Amino acid sequence: MARGAFTIGGEAVAAGERRLVNLPIGALSNRTPMALPVLVIHGKQDGPTLFVSAALHGDEVSGVAICRRLIASKSLAVARGTLLLAPIVNAFGFISHSRYLPDRRDLNRSFPGSPKGSLAAQLAYTMMSEIVSRSDFGIDLHSAAVHRSNLPQIRVDSADERALRLAEAFGAPIIVHSGLRDGSLRRTAGDRGVPVIVYEAGEGLRVDELSVRVGMRGVLGVMAHLRMIRQRGKSGRHPPVLSTSSRWVRAEESGLFRPFKDIGDHVAAGDRIGIISDPYGEKETNLVAVSAGIIIGRANIPAVNQGDALFHIARVDNAPQLGERYDRLGDTLLDEDEII
Repeated sequence: MARGAFTIGGEAVAAGERRLVNLPIGALSNRTPMALPVLVIHGKQDGPTLFVSAALHGDEVSGVAICRRLIASKSLAVARGTLLLAPIVNAFGFISHSRYLPDRRDLNRSFPGSPKGSLAAQLAYTMMSEIVSRSDFGIDLHSAAVHRSNLPQIRVDSADERALRLAEAFGAPIIVHSGLRDGSLRRTAGDRGVPVIVYEAGEGLRVDELSVRVGMRGVLGVMAHLRMIRQRGKSGRHPPVLSTSSRWVRAEESGLFRPFKDIGDHVAAGDRIGIISDPYGEKETNLVAVSAGIIIGRANIPAVNQGDALFHIARVDNAPQLGERYDRLGDTLLDEDEII
């Protein structure tokens, strides 16, 4: 018996069909209509529904590039289940190169939203009611804020076994345990029985090839794990490492920041990893690693204020070996057709 159609936004997508569905989300102040576009790929056979979202923060564009690459990939042949791909959730912020919506609210602190609330609440409500409520699993694509960089990583509540299995299938170099925050998409979806993992990589308002390729490979890996697409073989890549805690090294003084370490580097507790210099040459303050581990995030801007977060260190075992692996990451990434 033929599989039934998938209905979203009042449109029915037939089995075996791809269709871009626009979910209305209001208008700009000049009355230009705005929408949340969702690419629906409805497989011919029964299976799970997976959503992939990007640009909840409008300045995090790496996820948009990942979605674009996925759409163009011949590996995205969904045989089982349904893929809901939303490359630009926060179109308002994306247009204005801003993390936030015009009402200055953070969309990822506005879930589950309300049909009668603020602009952020209404967009969150549309996302929940039209996309998340129709899904079994989710992947939310993010990057660091402007003037920061993140090592490709998965954030997950490691106590959630279903989410942890997705994180392992994604295959990013490191999985970082991350608690759930009120109002976030991950927490709200999880409360409704939809496990969501968060991919973090790269820098706000920037796209880099490593972040895109790791992200694209990861989404395809999750889809293969869920048997939505065909698995062609094993990539031979190392399994990801789980870090159950992480800490930021913050500026103890204001001044000019000069890093000695980069994302992916391993550090030992007490290592000198950077310096803050007084602009007038009167004082220098060393930055010291608070624990052994891998640097998974770093500030890129040289002018810093006291209290600014400069290095994010994830605690892991065998940090030197892992650091060497990350150095080779860009050279060992396979083409997606070799992985799936």
